[in-house]
Amino acid sequence: MKAWICLPLIALVLAGCAGKTAYRDSCGTEIDSAWQELDLAKAEGFAGTVSYSKALSLLTGAKTQQQFEAFEGCTNKAQKARFYIRESRAGR
Repeated sequence: MKAWICLPLIALVLAGCAGKTAYRDSCGTEIDSAWQELDLAKAEGFAGTVSYSKALSLLTGAKTQQQFEAFEGCTNKAQKARFYIRESRAGR
């Protein structure tokens, strides 16, 4: 009888863990791309702009969310960071 109770609970736990992988790949890809673009912006001399600082802050937050498996938020922050990097390189 205990097996009939435990089996659905185990299935529920495994389904919950599988649901956290939806944005995993895009999170990693976005972070990697953003760091490369940030390095280019720094090399081009845009490291002192406000947009660069915003992007760096967002990337730090995205990396933290990646560590805690909040992949959707990580992806959103990394995409915003890439926007601010483009703004920085455009001189805004």
